[in-house]
Amino acid sequence: MRNPYELFTGLRYTRAKRRTRFISFISLTSIICIALGVATLITVMSVMNGFERELRDRTLGMASHATISGNEQGLADWPAVAAQAAKNPEVVGTAPYIDGQAMLRQGGALSGVLLRGILPAEERKVADVGDHIVAGDLDALKGGAFSIVIGAELAETLGVDIGDKVDLMIPQASVTPAGVLPRFRRFTVGGIFRVGQHEFDSGLVLINLNDAQALYRMGDRVTGVRLKLRDMFKAPLVVRQIARDMPQIYYISDWTRQHANFFKAVATEKTVMFLILSLLVGIAAFNIVSTLVMVVQEKQSDIAILRTLGATPRSVMMIFMVQGTLIGFAGTFAGVALGITLALNVEALMPILQAVTGHQFLDPSIYYISDLPSELVPSDVIKIGSLSLALGLLSTLYPAWRASRVQPAEALRYE
Repeated sequence: MRNPYELFTGLRYTRAKRRTRFISFISLTSIICIALGVATLITVMSVMNGFERELRDRTLGMASHATISGNEQGLADWPAVAAQAAKNPEVVGTAPYIDGQAMLRQGGALSGVLLRGILPAEERKVADVGDHIVAGDLDALKGGAFSIVIGAELAETLGVDIGDKVDLMIPQASVTPAGVLPRFRRFTVGGIFRVGQHEFDSGLVLINLNDAQALYRMGDRVTGVRLKLRDMFKAPLVVRQIARDMPQIYYISDWTRQHANFFKAVATEKTVMFLILSLLVGIAAFNIVSTLVMVVQEKQSDIAILRTLGATPRSVMMIFMVQGTLIGFAGTFAGVALGITLALNVEALMPILQAVTGHQFLDPSIYYISDLPSELVPSDVIKIGSLSLALGLLSTLYPAWRASRVQPAEALRYE
């Protein structure tokens, strides 16, 4: 801005006079609308970030950041593989596992499950299933005891509790005098976990690694080794480093591949929600257009006087851009402040809102969580604030251009 008078004149036009109260009311409405749009966008994006974090933590709490597996016969030298992987500074935990399909039966109830053989002490290094035990103990999985830990929904489906017996059948045949029969073994329920995801709570069972080896007749082999990384977001890079350092060929995968579709869907939903809510900010920002158009119409005589005193069209344009930008900045600043406050306190405000309305918005029996998670990401705040300021500045261009085109002779003809 070349001359200070452009700034001072633009600021003076934002102050209400008796005959411009209606214009000032519209300006105030524009500020409020921009603030509400920005605050809503920040709050919603923070809640979606919180949901994504909860889903990611719960999924990776039962799955793994990365896995190393062998061929169809399994991995025979898993201690050496685990030791080699642990040499990478990003690997903080390793644990062997056996995966397989099975059927679980109790009385007349039957359910298909994913069977996972683990060593409880090692499993705690890579997963937090022990933190989700609601009955019994993960340490009940002792080799030779044929104990089993199951999900809470599966326990309800089968109608079993701690100490009850269940029959575990796997799709491998045993030849008996009665003919070829599926292999099965009776297990004792030693623990029940509730992660909060239907996939695991209704379809995953855990047994001791030695029992799984005996059941599948794998000898000393395992399906693979699970890894926990210091930073889960570096998983693709760490996996490539581990694969390069391995003396033999193994199949190495990470969580971004195993759950790619799920997290891509969440990311797509966030992007679509951002675009939709950005339209609210855009609509509020373009209210500035109507405000400035009326100001330009009401200030035509002032514009004409400024032009006769030597003001250039560019200077006149800058005067009205100052007024519109100030409205956009005020709305954005207020919206960012309100949005940050709501995002940081949404978990505390939710119980108050539920108490006032008498309605529980998040039923734990449906959504598995009773609190509304929120994670405020600074980059989101910067992106939303910048978008609002840009839209506010963009909305000033047309009215300011109209003001710069006012002809002094035409404006002062009837004055």
